Amino acid sequence: MELRHLRYFIAVAEELHFGRAAQVLGISQPPLSQQIQALEQEVGARLFERTNRRVELSEAGRLFLEEARLVLAQVDKAADVARRAQLGELGELKVGFTSSAPFNSTIPQAIFAFRQRFPAVHLHLREMSSTQVAQALVDETIDVGLMRPLPLADSLDVVELMREPLVAVLSATHPLVQGSDEGLFLAALAQEPFVFFPRSYGSGLYTQLLSLARDAGFSPHFAQEAGEAMTIIGLVAAGLGVSVLPASYRRIRIDGVVYRPLLDPKAISAVWLVQRKNQRSPMAKAFVELLTRKAEN
Repeated sequence: MELRHLRYFIAVAEELHFGRAAQVLGISQPPLSQQIQALEQEVGARLFERTNRRVELSEAGRLFLEEARLVLAQVDKAADVARRAQLGELGELKVGFTSSAPFNSTIPQAIFAFRQRFPAVHLHLREMSSTQVAQALVDETIDVGLMRPLPLADSLDVVELMREPLVAVLSATHPLVQGSDEGLFLAALAQEPFVFFPRSYGSGLYTQLLSLARDAGFSPHFAQEAGEAMTIIGLVAAGLGVSVLPASYRRIRIDGVVYRPLLDPKAISAVWLVQRKNQRSPMAKAFVELLTRKAEN
């Protein structure tokens, strides 16, 4: 039994006339009659009651018609699912992102726009360190990554979404707060204890802070480590040290914390959109295109 047999049967059942059904199907009547007979033999039941004057569905034919329509509807649904998946309108998209990425308004806006445009796509978001994002892309456990700059494998492709300045995070009672409204140089923090991500966390900001400190002529003393930026800011508020974070974190309002721009020329952090060079997922391509367009605007 083939799908065309079901289509032929449904046409005859709806027209109750072999000649008209043949015209609807765009074939001649004799082959249509032969195909219906072959279908009846395959099913093992008479589907039509035929006389010289009329054609009627048998009881078996009436029940078979309901099932045949369901089968063809399911086939059409399957074909539609395949087409939508090919266009990136259906399926699952796995996105890995660093904790600092959502604090920039461009990224949440792009994610919202993607969900509006592709409501049938399940967006699976995973928070990771930048190192973990890069490795997950290589391992193909995520489709797209949002991360801070780090050395990457040759198999990965990078688009710089944006750049933002770094800021010093200080306790409101810190002496450096006074007179530093316009900003300060990182060298001013040379003797301060730092609250920061642990080296093992794999944050791109850790490497950048070490580089900036080296250019400023000192090596930072990490007095306290924390894996979450919110915790870092809270520990700074408690007077346990100072920190350096992307400026987007200024949106976090915590009593007892002051943010000051860093005046060092290289005190700028980028957000990268990363994917595999052999990316085949239409959903990932649509996500990258939308996010890139939002960043440009």
